[in-house]
Amino acid sequence: MAGNARIDGTRLWDALMAMAEIGATPKGGVRRITLTDIDRQGRDRFRAWCEAAGLTVTVDSIGNMFARREGRNPNAAPVMLGSHLDSQPSGGKFDGALGVIAGLEVMRTLNDLGHVTERPLVLVNWTDEEGTRFGRSLMGSGVWAGVYPQEQIFQVTDIDGVSVKQALEAIGYAGPAKAEAFAADAYFELHIEQGPILERENFAVGIVTGAQAQVWYDAVIEGRDSHAGTTPPSMRRDALVGAARIIELVHTMMQARGEDGRGTVGFLEVVPNSRNVVPGRVRFSVEFRHPDDAELDRLDHDFEPAAFEIARALGLKLTLTRLFKFKAQPFDPACVALVENAAARLGYAARKIVSGAGHDAVYVARRVPTAMIFTPCRDGLSHNEEEHIEPAQAEAGGQVLFEAVVARADRPF
Repeated sequence: MAGNARIDGTRLWDALMAMAEIGATPKGGVRRITLTDIDRQGRDRFRAWCEAAGLTVTVDSIGNMFARREGRNPNAAPVMLGSHLDSQPSGGKFDGALGVIAGLEVMRTLNDLGHVTERPLVLVNWTDEEGTRFGRSLMGSGVWAGVYPQEQIFQVTDIDGVSVKQALEAIGYAGPAKAEAFAADAYFELHIEQGPILERENFAVGIVTGAQAQVWYDAVIEGRDSHAGTTPPSMRRDALVGAARIIELVHTMMQARGEDGRGTVGFLEVVPNSRNVVPGRVRFSVEFRHPDDAELDRLDHDFEPAAFEIARALGLKLTLTRLFKFKAQPFDPACVALVENAAARLGYAARKIVSGAGHDAVYVARRVPTAMIFTPCRDGLSHNEEEHIEPAQAEAGGQVLFEAVVARADRPF
């Protein structure tokens, strides 16, 4: 079938737009926060589409959804494909959803062609890739791959005190199947680049060879609430000042690494958050990323003592909890080659690229041979309501996905 069959680009785009109706925002993006009722609506629509396509849908105990299409050899390890449907609070239409909906289009196209692959195919919607609500990015794939203990994750709460377990049960997606890795032949994930390289260099497809190293912390800095008008400088224990200086530290450490360094504080919770009270407690996120493991280790090693020294000098208490740290993750050379060959056969301008963002594929790759495909996005913008790709870009990425998945699923035993 290689090079002959074509997905339906219009059907793919229409499905993307239909999914984007769920959680739509006034500025044209989506707000589909994990394990909320809006997330449930997206999951329900995805399930209905899969079942209409003849797929068998199962849900595991962390809420990951698996839609299976049987192969000629049902006992063979399946080829997996997919991504996620949850979004950032002010997210775009395509981050994650492109990979899930394009995976569905692969299944629909195979149905149109009446083609049964040698190996089964399993389309996945992973739970909580974004990590915005519970602070555990790649949560569903992380539990599945054995990175996070499920019972520990069940107890994690959001800022309102709702646990992951409670949220899963509330939306009806605490599935009966155990959340653990099963034997799979390969995994392919299509995603927007979320950066400017492909668009800037005029490439239609990114052949992702791996993802950069990351470390995430949860930071809490404590001082003392006091009156803004009556507390003199010598008596202040201002937690927000301490947080601000640590945020500046993160920025300075990032800049010292040049264009390859990444350091971000994206979440900040100030208590009591009153205009005329010196803040007594601040909780915030810290993350570093780098394509070089050794450089990330240096960032990790240098950050903690410097942050604690800032807190000590201000008379504040700092608590740092490392949420996770993972090394740069290379993808499987054979799977990457299938993506590269598909792009070449289809005549798309393509280049190899390392992912700057974390994806479910990073954790899945610890268990299953994995590759990713990138499409460009306008101005490299993502995690933003103005995130945008063109229909032709979605179709190109979906076609490469189709070619790579079918080639892997139909290869001789």
